[in-house]
Amino acid sequence: MAVWKFSIQGNEVCYGRNKRVKLTKDGCNEPYKNRYWCPKLKWFQSEPCPFLCQEECENFKLMCGAL
Repeated sequence: MAVWKFSIQGNEVCYGRNKRVKLTKDGCNEPYKNRYWCPKLKWFQSEPCPFLCQEECENFKLMCGAL
């Protein structure tokens, strides 16, 4: 039995055996059943990330030392 997996490959979002077109530019805050995907943490968040892109997220981490 395979483990259910959520991933972003190119312009597609893959979850389990299903695929759909990516709704966001770089995969941040990609919605799935009232949750939001964080590619950095590789996990779902209950609220959307406040950053507009992964560069903002990285800059915040560099300035503060952690997320």
